[in-house]
Amino acid sequence: MNSLDFTAETSANGVRERDFTVGGVPGVLWSPASGAERAPLVLLGHGGGTHKKWPAMTGRAQRIVTDCGFHVACIDAPGHGGRPRTAHDEREIAVMQRAMAAGEPVGPVVVRFNAHLAERAVPEWQGALDALQRLPEIGAEGPVGYYGLSMGTAIGVPLVAADPRITAAVFGLFWPDPLAETARRITVPVEFHLQWDDEHIPRESGLALFDAFASKEKTLHANTGGHKEVPRFEADSAARFFTRHLGGAVRASA
Repeated sequence: MNSLDFTAETSANGVRERDFTVGGVPGVLWSPASGAERAPLVLLGHGGGTHKKWPAMTGRAQRIVTDCGFHVACIDAPGHGGRPRTAHDEREIAVMQRAMAAGEPVGPVVVRFNAHLAERAVPEWQGALDALQRLPEIGAEGPVGYYGLSMGTAIGVPLVAADPRITAAVFGLFWPDPLAETARRITVPVEFHLQWDDEHIPRESGLALFDAFASKEKTLHANTGGHKEVPRFEADSAARFFTRHLGGAVRASA
């Protein structure tokens, strides 16, 4: 059983931010500065090449904390943030960079590499969730959601399929292979984001992954723009989604 050790703490604008490590994996927990006892928890998966405190992660976390009154946690994926890359990681990244420089499709490499990362990251996430649920302000019985796009989906789909504690999820921006088979085992409510003009993921591929989820309640959010141009208002939609399915009431946005 891995313990969760807090290593730093700051507080601003009603949000308490605590860095932690669990089983040698660095993470961060955002919480309401007050009134946060037994609040739901949202697990936040970051994208490839970023880390737990990437601006998009911090922004999404702060929105969920301030709008919903929930806790939000993110850990660095293998080879990301403060975690060293393996020789395998370096080889795969070099292949991706060569493909991009040559104008070749990167999808097959990203899919293969992210599947490898997911094999390592899913048990790490489950260990982190075990430790987080031992905190008195979260607890073992509280509802849990997952929010991750791109690589966050590559890791999140097998995580949600494997862990019944997660009862609502926001996914998007990934190819159907090899996730479609796993997605067919997911029945929790899903909100799915698709960029209509994604330069990496063909429209039909994104739609195929959305179609694969077995959830009775699943919603497709399609927006114009490229892979990295998800509108900021989708974070507001995610907050409303988690409020509906994890409990509580959305507060008015500033």
